[in-house]
Amino acid sequence: QVQLVESGGGLVQAGGSLRLSCAVSGTISRINAMTWYRQAPGKQRGMVAAITSTGSTNTADSVKGRFTISKDNAKNTVYLQMNSLKPEDTAVYYCHGELRIGAYDYSYWGQGTQVTVSS
Repeated sequence: QVQLVESGGGLVQAGGSLRLSCAVSGTISRINAMTWYRQAPGKQRGMVAAITSTGSTNTADSVKGRFTISKDNAKNTVYLQMNSLKPEDTAVYYCHGELRIGAYDYSYWGQGTQVTVSS
């Protein structure tokens, strides 16, 4: 069974860094795209960064220059490097994968990982 397993969240002081990982467990043909979202209390879930199978990336303006998305195809893992963290980055971070399994495409969500940035 395919799952997205997130790790790397935690508590960090403002200005610090964290690296989130989203690993695909199970057998897949390809990661078509992977997107990191975040949701703060009382707010809607919003896109943070995305990466496609070709390596093209897209980053939200609010994190541009501070966050970097990357992937390791051999490990079927996508990373979100978060630098210069701010208290407003505090949220639950979710990865969302569009995966090719056999001849079909499927969509999966990770369980979420909490990131808390203290001032």
